[in-house]
Order: sequence, then structure tokens, then C-alpha cells
Amino acid sequence: MTRHIIGILGLFVFMTWSGCSPSTKIIGSWKSPEAAETGYQDLYVVALINENMVAKKTIEDDIDQLLREKGIQAESNLENIQPGLSRKKDNIDEVVQAIKESGSDGIMTVAVLVKSTETRYVPGSTNYYNPMLYGGYGRFGGYYGLYQPMVSSPGYYETDNNYFLEINLYDTSTEKLVWSAQSQTTNPSNIDTAAKAFSKKVVEQLIDDGIILPATQN
Repeated sequence: MTRHIIGILGLFVFMTWSGCSPSTKIIGSWKSPEAAETGYQDLYVVALINENMVAKKTIEDDIDQLLREKGIQAESNLENIQPGLSRKKDNIDEVVQAIKESGSDGIMTVAVLVKSTETRYVPGSTNYYNPMLYGGYGRFGGYYGLYQPMVSSPGYYETDNNYFLEINLYDTSTEKLVWSAQSQTTNPSNIDTAAKAFSKKVVEQLIDDGIILPATQN
């Protein structure tokens, strides 16, 4: 049985940062011709971020909530599928079988691919004083008091932290990959904000690619 379905990837967490201009976007997606034409209605969601359980649970809960709002069943807690069952390296087959028996028709995984840091130079600016705009030529006192030929601000370096994540969806019955997308999150400020923005983009892409069909479209 394919072990990468719910494999432990040993990837670092992407939720402990500060920065400026936070943003999340989907940078690419792929859909298999073998994906169910009627869409997937019951997903098991697992974030492969075992190093930080808070980040893992936040992402899973946010995706589950958004999916349910669209009329799609979603679950991330194995205890709700089979009490006492936990995900380990040596029981992947048992976990997958339990998910199949639960009725989930798709398994979604979320994993951090890589973090990159980019430093860019933000050039300074110079503002020139035009005395005609302020009546500076009217009297010497006015001109002398306002005179400032230019005001300059120095340039500076700014660092952007980029986190690239991969979202895969496997057909439960065949265990084949039927959809994949990659996202980029830049300068996330905190777990809650980043997880909500990420989850929203993922669910929107699932809908755009016809992987899930919201209840209003069924």
C-alpha cells in the first residue's frame, strides 16, 4: 500500500514568524483525469506537521470548517473514525483501511515543501520642495521659514520569508493522486491568520478545479 498517502515527512513548521506584507496564494494546481467527475463529498484531512501540534490542528480545523460550510463532510480526528486508532509509521495500512470504512471518498494531505528567504533592497525617496505651491515667494519670512529644497529618506533592506506548501488529494478507493496544488505564504504573522488565509485559498481552488462541488451546485 502506498506509504506516502499519510507518510510522516519530517518537515519543519511554518508558523513561528513575523514579517511585513503577509499574503497567501495558490501558485499552481493539477487535476487528474481519473478524478471523480461528481466531485468528492467526504474528505479526511491531515496536515503532515507533526513537529507542531498547534499548527497542525489549526490548519486541519480551519479546512474542515470551510469544507463543511460548503456542504462537504470533513474529518481530521482518527478518534472519531475509529476510537483508539492513532497514526504511526507502522500502521499506515490500518489507518487507510479505517478511513475507507468511514465513508471518506478522498484523503487530503498538507505538507510544507520548503522555506526560502529573500532579501530585497527598497530604494529611498527624495521629495523636492516647490515654494510656488506654498506661496513661499510672497515674503522673505515665508520663504525663509519654509525653505527646504529636498527631503530624503534612505533606502533599506527588507527580508521576505516564503513558505511553500503542497496540498494533495487521493481517491480513497484507488489510493491514487487525483489533485495537487502548491501554495506560497509570504511573511505570515501568526498561526490563526495564516491558517485561515491558507485554508480559504485551498478550498477556493478545490471548487475552481471541480474537485468538490458546494451544496448549492449539487
